[in-house]
Formats: sequence, C-alpha cells, structure tokens
Amino acid sequence: MSYKTILVHLDTSVRAHPRLETALLVAKRFDAYVTGLFSVFEPSPRAFTVMAGTASYYEQHLAMRREQRGSIERLFHAELKRANVPGEWIETNDSATQSVPHFARCADLVIASQDDPTDPESYVGEHFPETLVLSSGRPILLLPYTGFFSSIGKHPMIAWDGSREATRAVHDALPLLKSAERVTIVCVDPNRGEAGAGIPGAELATCIARHGVKAEVSSSTGTSEASAGEVLLSRAADLNADLVVMGGYGHARWQEMVLGGATRTFLSSMTVPVLMSH
Repeated sequence: MSYKTILVHLDTSVRAHPRLETALLVAKRFDAYVTGLFSVFEPSPRAFTVMAGTASYYEQHLAMRREQRGSIERLFHAELKRANVPGEWIETNDSATQSVPHFARCADLVIASQDDPTDPESYVGEHFPETLVLSSGRPILLLPYTGFFSSIGKHPMIAWDGSREATRAVHDALPLLKSAERVTIVCVDPNRGEAGAGIPGAELATCIARHGVKAEVSSSTGTSEASAGEVLLSRAADLNADLVVMGGYGHARWQEMVLGGATRTFLSSMTVPVLMSH
C-alpha cells in the first residue's frame, strides 16, 4: 500500500499555499499524483436581492473571487512544475462539504486544514473538517491553522484505544509509519470502548512490526472521554511528535455533527498535523 493519488483542498485562505506545499512534500515522498480541488463558500445571491443596495456588493464579491481563484490556480501549476510532481486542477461550484468528500473517494490521502477563526476565507461550510473525516471514507491529513511543517511523519504518535476507528487510522497511515524514524503508540484507556476494543498497544506494535514498523508503547490511564484529547495533545508535545494518527469518532445526526471527546478536542486545538480515519 502507498499513497499514489493525493487530493488537496484549496481555497482563498492564507493557509492554502502551505497546504499545497505539504501536499507536494508528501507526493514527492511517495511518487504520487496531486489533485488540487478548489472549493470555497459562496453566499446565495438571494440573500442580496432582498437587501437594498447590496447587488453591486455581490458583483464586486464575485469579481474578487474570480481574481483570487485565478491566482491560486496559477500558483498550483507553478508549484507542481517546480516540484516536478504530476497533477491536475479541479474547480467545482458545489459546496466544499459536498464536493471534497465526493472527490476524496478516488484519492489515497486527502489534505485539508483545521478551521481558522481568524481568517473568514477559511470558512467553506458548516462543520467542514468533521464532515470530511466522517463521510469521505478516506484518511484525512488535517493541518493546524498555525505553523509551518517542513516534515511530517518522521516521528508519528499513534493515539490508540483499540477502537475500530483507531484501527482504520493506523492501517491507513502505514505508508507514513513505514518511512518514520521513530513511532510511539500511546494508549489512552485501552480497556474502555465498544465490543472488540481493548486490544493492548503491545499487540498493535507486533502487528505493525510485520509491516516493518518498529514502535514503542506507552500508556496514559485514568482519563475521561472529555480529557482524553487534552492528554493526547500533551503527550504529542512531550514526545515532540510531528504527526498524530488517530481515529475520528462520531456520526452525523439531523444535520448536527456528534463527535467523540478526543476527536472534538483535536479538531479545535491541534498543534501538529493529524491523520484521521473513520
């Protein structure tokens, strides 16, 4: 298994360029093809037709977005040429919460970003990262909205609780784990969870060792669901991990994203890139 098709979500936010750079770094490592999917939030024109004096604002907004889109597309092609990486540009008028999961299903890895509350352009849809993790069926590499990460996966930390989601994430991350210099498995309440959970970290280490991954095992016990995410964030900092591999637990119900405690904490407070699978 390897990553041969990488989908990177692009928009008009300040994090679009760093996100593209990360996609190219990963593509170079795995000799992969990069698809740049441009999808942004577009307000409905009906919202402006009912407000006097706003029609001209909407036209100005569209013109600005067209100019921004052109700049991002030119940057995409220039960066692919510079990195000598094959790829293609795709643009869609559908919402990002619909289009990115759709195109993700033909990719081996999807790269997107955490919501940035300081940048309005980073808003592409309600619960976008959560929807992407829970509905795409593919591993999602989420980047924090702050910081630049020149390398990802030299020292990954696996957040292990024995669940189905964590199992999926570990196996989806195997290409990165195989090329890592050091891997640490951190077990948080490994005996709590659904039926079939509770597989000790040592057994996971034995499993991935057969794939050529040598991993150390440590545990953090006595955490509640709410604090598990904080414990994992702290452990990632202590270990100087440059990637966290974890299951994305949750489900969509009546248009509301219902997330597990650790998943919710990471999506809001991540400090390092996180590879999530559901």
